[in-house]
Amino acid sequence: MKVQICLLSLAVASGLAMSSSAVAADKQSPAEAAEAAKIQRDAVISRATAFINGSASIAARRAEADTFDANDAIVDANGTEHVRFQRSYNGLPVIGGDFVVHSRNDQVSKISQTLSTSNRPSTTPGISSDEAIVEAGAHFGGNFVGAPSSRLVIYARGASPVLAHEVILNGIKADQTPTEMHYFVDARSGKILAQWDGIETARPGPGGGGCTATAAVGTGNSLTLGSVVLNTSSCNGQYQLTDLTRGGGKTSNMALKTSGLGSDLVDTDNTWGNGLLSNSQTVAADAHFGVAMTFDYYKVVHGRNGIANDGKGALSRVHYGRNYQNAFWSDSCFCMTFGDGDNGASILPLVALDVAGHEMSHGVMSRSANLTYSGESGGLNEANSDIFGSMVEYFTNDANDTPDYVIGEKLFPNNTNGYNALRWMFKPSLDGASPDCYAPNIGGLDVHYSSGVANHFYYLLAEGAVVPAGFGVGTPKGLTPASLVCNGNTSITGIGRSAAEKIWYRALTVYMTSGTNYANARASTLSAAADLYGNGSAKYNAVAAAWSAVSVN
Repeated sequence: MKVQICLLSLAVASGLAMSSSAVAADKQSPAEAAEAAKIQRDAVISRATAFINGSASIAARRAEADTFDANDAIVDANGTEHVRFQRSYNGLPVIGGDFVVHSRNDQVSKISQTLSTSNRPSTTPGISSDEAIVEAGAHFGGNFVGAPSSRLVIYARGASPVLAHEVILNGIKADQTPTEMHYFVDARSGKILAQWDGIETARPGPGGGGCTATAAVGTGNSLTLGSVVLNTSSCNGQYQLTDLTRGGGKTSNMALKTSGLGSDLVDTDNTWGNGLLSNSQTVAADAHFGVAMTFDYYKVVHGRNGIANDGKGALSRVHYGRNYQNAFWSDSCFCMTFGDGDNGASILPLVALDVAGHEMSHGVMSRSANLTYSGESGGLNEANSDIFGSMVEYFTNDANDTPDYVIGEKLFPNNTNGYNALRWMFKPSLDGASPDCYAPNIGGLDVHYSSGVANHFYYLLAEGAVVPAGFGVGTPKGLTPASLVCNGNTSITGIGRSAAEKIWYRALTVYMTSGTNYANARASTLSAAADLYGNGSAKYNAVAAAWSAVSVN
């Protein structure tokens, strides 16, 4: 999966500065404040780098030719520092070698990582790049678009690091989903070690202007939420779906195409859509609003300023393909893309609020833990998007889309009881494919199904063993508290969404790494709960109990 390096701004708390310096900061210009933040950020990264160059090198499983690049830094209110590193060996990227250094008062407290050894393979390949491309192409099984690319890497997601060719093949699947397949080919044997898609979906399976745009506020007559407020831009008497209040996030019209970035959506009265599918602006209003609410959710609840925490908005593309029944995030274009479904015959355009939150959260994932989109880490990646998609619903609290733990229920026509959906977080097996409880072979499932266990954990953590309204005894779904747990513990009491979402976000951004599995996720969320609420606190114990209730012990 493509990793883009960016140094994020630090949330440096009062514990790092005296009151006199805070007064001085109030008098700083924006440029001076940015420079001061950069100096503090660089100091935090320098300290962490010194640790892994010194006494912490063994704990980081460092080999002599390893080098490191910092791509994230977070400072807690108590002064604890967390710096995320990417690893290279003899100039080759180490896939699965990323880690986080946690320190306070010039002492390393912990290193979060999945790499288990300092052993490294020879960097002399036994097969050529062209041979690796041929092998990967045989597995791709279709026509690829553009020229394949290949680079040598150290593949370190297994028990022992292996020299490999990472081959990337791009194409279009039969259902119109673009695919960016990454194949890791053993550079000695030619065997495929692993593969995953860089395109992350909701379901299994622009030009410049001639003036300086100004911020405007319009009205969207959306498909799923009725009338909504849209932040737009005004230029030469015309309006565009560009949100200047949220870093220039933009919604474009793909006009049923599957390539390119789409064309600008332009309007003369700043009223978008008519609530019906007959108007192409209608679903654009849904997508634009949903992404705006997701941007606000991360900023208000978690203090995160946009996907990459740099204040910049992303592109949203609507009307992708013909009868395309999915939505996806692509890191390569830093964009979210929404299909039209089958125009309401069985599924509506995939622009519901929780789907927008789901896809934008894939972007946040790519700029934080970057959980690899296969195996158990892939299931956790998908669950992360479901969790935050649901939390965006609760944050928005729109009466036209009652907040719940059901993903995509607004995509299905005449679905007043919520019995049609993509996923049910409180009982994942309702989709007929997702397990409710952890099992050792779960990593072999499609990531949209292996996500169920983490979704299930999160529901129990936030709400407890409580059957949601409309799904209880006497209903077609017939759920009971006992059917919501895997270990018979129906006494689980939820800690509430506010605490649960903060624990999960901290685990994601501070403790999880690209290879985190379910056991690591339990440890990461326990560490996050200890940080936020205290080791052994009621909320810490609730995290442990909720994982045990889904058989992650």
